[in-house]
Amino acid sequence: MRDLNRREWLLASGVALPAAWLVGCRSSESSVTREPTPALASTERAARLVLPSEPTTDGAGVRLRRALGNRSLSMLDPFLMLDEFNSDRPGDYIAGFPDHPHRGFETVTYMIHGAMEHRDSLGNHGRLGPGSVQWMTAGRGIIHSEMPKQEQGLMWGFQLWVNLPGRLKMTRPRYQDIEPTRVPEVTLGSATVRVVAGQAGGATGPVRDIVTQPQMFDVRLASGGSFRRELPSSHSAFLYVFEGALEVGVPGRSVARGELAVLGEGDAVSTRSSGGARYLLLSGTPLREPVARRGPFVMNTQEELERAFQDYRSGRLTQG
Repeated sequence: MRDLNRREWLLASGVALPAAWLVGCRSSESSVTREPTPALASTERAARLVLPSEPTTDGAGVRLRRALGNRSLSMLDPFLMLDEFNSDRPGDYIAGFPDHPHRGFETVTYMIHGAMEHRDSLGNHGRLGPGSVQWMTAGRGIIHSEMPKQEQGLMWGFQLWVNLPGRLKMTRPRYQDIEPTRVPEVTLGSATVRVVAGQAGGATGPVRDIVTQPQMFDVRLASGGSFRRELPSSHSAFLYVFEGALEVGVPGRSVARGELAVLGEGDAVSTRSSGGARYLLLSGTPLREPVARRGPFVMNTQEELERAFQDYRSGRLTQG
């Protein structure tokens, strides 16, 4: 069955690996002298696949661009979806994302400009302004809304979906609500990096205790600038350009505004930009589990998926 996006869901439900080095040694009767261990050479990740984001609508009619979780790239384990909403036309965003349920994964909201108001079935309520981050672990179930807190002006941000392993899909919901001042910003050569999750330049991001061990960086390159970042070789990784254009890897491959680059194997990625650029860089540990997803629920089996819909219809989704 085709996945339903959030808009369709609302309408349907009636709701308005590097090789190891061997260290040699030589011995004598009185001592053992070990040869120095050679430094491991980093392997550059290439842009294995470059894809344009696709225009769509979601929520109650919000116009956005879907870079991940679309027809071209359904997921990149453990990442399920990446949406960018960016418009200064109120009609494109004013209807927002009214009450809708989630189970079995995590949602991440990252604001660039404008403000959203969050409310949920647990009684949580908050405001997300420019630079804010909300990492929500939906777990066994939550019903929430995200609505614009403005009637005009630019609304710009991202929503990322990250999968949970089967053993944690029914965990208790929790939030990490992060004010802009809590996100460290470091200057590394010609790059300015906001560290949302992971570490860079001696700074550690405020998002903690996520099972997929994500790294999430908001990178701004000056004209003629470059940035090189080590990433765990075991991670899936991608970047999404939302300002300017850049080249990825060695040799370089061009990635333009609104395009997503899936990064290949390796333990580092290099980017360069002649005219300046800004992009999200993300990596995480793949779960390598079966995925059953439809609309607002992501489980491991079709039976679990049907149970989630039944629990929502009967009012049991948020109980337990």
